[in-house]
Amino acid sequence: MLLGPAIITVSALIVYFVVTINVGRARRKYNVMPPATTGNEDFERALRVQQNMLEQLVFFLPLLWIFSYYVSELWGAILGGIWILGRIIYAWGYYQEASKRAPGFAISSLSSIALLLGCLISLSTSIFNNLPSL
Repeated sequence: MLLGPAIITVSALIVYFVVTINVGRARRKYNVMPPATTGNEDFERALRVQQNMLEQLVFFLPLLWIFSYYVSELWGAILGGIWILGRIIYAWGYYQEASKRAPGFAISSLSSIALLLGCLISLSTSIFNNLPSL
């Protein structure tokens, strides 16, 4: 049924929605009206949090679903939950100061790498096991 990755996907999208709302709030607070994307440093950090999460979602979501289907739904959900936690820590740190984003970035990146390696190993093993015998 893949309930785990579905819950993680919805949770990740909620986090993305919140950081997107934070960009709108920062626009008003720092008077940076669209289409401007520069001006106040605090606004620019809020925008970078949103943009970076969008960039990471494109990598994370397919890995989450492939891993959950071919490797383990439970471990996919666990690694996905860790990824979300990393993205929240990343945002929280980056909102304060750019140099504080590293721990969250590391947590979410390591989670993504674990998902990627699990996918590669599982898919490679499946391909190898399904090769015709000579």
